[in-house]
Amino acid sequence: MNHWYLIQFKPNSYRLAERNLHRQGFGTFLPMQQITRRKASRFVSNLEPLFPGYMFVSLNSELAPWRKINSTIGVSRLVSFEWKPKPLPLQLISGLMLRCDASSTLLPPTSLKTGDSVELLTGPFANFIATVDTIDPDQRIWLLMDFMGQETRMQVSADQLQQSK
Repeated sequence: MNHWYLIQFKPNSYRLAERNLHRQGFGTFLPMQQITRRKASRFVSNLEPLFPGYMFVSLNSELAPWRKINSTIGVSRLVSFEWKPKPLPLQLISGLMLRCDASSTLLPPTSLKTGDSVELLTGPFANFIATVDTIDPDQRIWLLMDFMGQETRMQVSADQLQQSK
C-alpha cells in the first residue's frame, strides 16, 4: 500500500524535483496557491507552493527503494525521523487534495458565511482583513473593511478571498 511522505526540495527546484521523481515512478503532490504581490506600481500574481520548500511523494516503503529519493536531482532530502521516513496521515493529504483543483492549485473556500473574517488575496487591497457582510444569490460577496478609520463596503468574487485564521 502506498503512503505519503514529505520531501524537502532544493531552493526553487520544485519543477526539477517533480519531473525527476515522476521519471523514477514516484507519485507527487505539490499544492500551489495564487499569491499577489506589489511590484513597483502594479500588482503581480504568481503561482507558488503552499508549503515553500516541501512537497509530498507517494511510495510503497516496503517495495520501493526510498533511499534513492535523497539522490534525486532537485531533491534535498526525504524528511525522516530516527533515520527512517514516517508516513503522513492520509486524512491530511486527502483533505489537501480535496481543496485543490486538477492542477493542484488551492481553490478558494466555498463555505463563507455572514460575519466571517476573510483576507483579500488579489487587487489593491491584497492582504487586508475584512468581514463578510452579505452573499448574493449570484455568489457576489459584499465585505465590510475598516479603511482609514471608516467602515467601507465593497464587492468581490469568492476566488479573491481566503478565510483568515
